[in-house]
Amino acid sequence: MKNSHNKIGKKKLRIAQVAPLWFTIPPKGYGGIERIVSMLTEELARRGHEVTLFAAPGSVTSAKLVSVFDKSLSEANVSWSNPIWNLRNLSTAFERANKGEFDIVHSHLDLWALFFQGISRVPLIHTMHNPMYRDNADASKDDRLRLFTEEAHRTNIVFISESARKLAILEMPKSHVIYNGIDLEHFRFNKKGGEHFIWIARMNKHKGVENAIAAAEKLDAKLLLAGRIDPTQQEYFEKAIKPHLNENIRYAGELQDNELSDFYGNAKALLYPIEWEEPFGLVVAEAMACGTPVIAYRRGSMEELIENNKTGFVIDSDIEKLVEAMGRIDQIDRSAVRKHVEDHFSKERMVDEYEKLYYKLCP
Repeated sequence: MKNSHNKIGKKKLRIAQVAPLWFTIPPKGYGGIERIVSMLTEELARRGHEVTLFAAPGSVTSAKLVSVFDKSLSEANVSWSNPIWNLRNLSTAFERANKGEFDIVHSHLDLWALFFQGISRVPLIHTMHNPMYRDNADASKDDRLRLFTEEAHRTNIVFISESARKLAILEMPKSHVIYNGIDLEHFRFNKKGGEHFIWIARMNKHKGVENAIAAAEKLDAKLLLAGRIDPTQQEYFEKAIKPHLNENIRYAGELQDNELSDFYGNAKALLYPIEWEEPFGLVVAEAMACGTPVIAYRRGSMEELIENNKTGFVIDSDIEKLVEAMGRIDQIDRSAVRKHVEDHFSKERMVDEYEKLYYKLCP
């Protein structure tokens, strides 16, 4: 059974997975990218590939772990804008690849691997977890976009939704779309749900928390909020969110991984009235895996994740429409919601697609 997924019958690959060093793999709390890297690494190793994970110390993996710093960068209070240790992480991976240790390098580090692809002796894949667009951006003046433009002709890049690829203001001739997956065993189906609504994300205006609160107040509905508050967002939380907290609207803090299933499954619906072009939205797939439908604004990838009127509602950015959708959420069949995720967003399907791409690029 161990290699049942390796239908291609090709040689096992030696794969370097290079993760950001901010959090451990898998993350204990917040960390969407880290969750994806963990699932990818573990499933590839389970299929018999020889995987080396370049990640923060304390990461738990069945692959070989390589750590270039003595703790996770968030623990060490390293600034988000400081790339030094993540560059060290990449340079270590490429040094070993060039010595013949790997067949392919897979980077999850945004633009930073671009500096190494011209000197890499093995194929390189970049998964673009962050958007590659800026409102009114001029690619010739934005250094990050300019670098991507210069490297576009030789960059094997994976976008995590068609929307993210379409909104990229650059033409990437070697681009692919592979949806993120989730571990369906980790998210239990709850056929009943509950009477309250939920919102979960990093505490941030763009994630639509104020819209969710406004709709809950209009409907006099119960709303449970959860998510990480970065130090930079503490003032925003104190001023914009805290005054609205009461018996009906509560904040549960940042949840641990093992608390997510109950958080999602016990809810009537997840509200996701975002104010930006979200490239994927892992919480949407996680909620649906528990049978909980999602009501989201029509931004970014939401129409690709949610089947309108079947697994939730995708609506125009309007509080009245949000309230109206909340009022008819009971029309949604929760078992159809779970099935939608099983069919489209399992970790196995995600890994199948990455595996195919690795074989395509490896001579």
